[in-house]
Amino acid sequence: MIDAKSIMIIGFIGQGMFSMRFIVQWIASERAKKSVIPFSFWLFSLAGSVVLLTYAIFRKDIVFTLGQLPGLFIYSRNIWLIKKGEKNK
Repeated sequence: MIDAKSIMIIGFIGQGMFSMRFIVQWIASERAKKSVIPFSFWLFSLAGSVVLLTYAIFRKDIVFTLGQLPGLFIYSRNIWLIKKGEKNK
């Protein structure tokens, strides 16, 4: 069984990954001098959400678990649409 400290570390890693998406988006927008959402935003969103979902499951937190599930679909769908668009070029 995973101990409480390990579960907390998983939670911090997930939150850090999830938060990085905003830093990535901000930097990309500053460079472009307009609001943009780079591909890495969606990757950080998906990775962070997966880790946070894992954390929520370990914590047996149904509210947190259900809160992460819709995001997984949205982030995966955006990644798929971007990749599909690249293939059609």
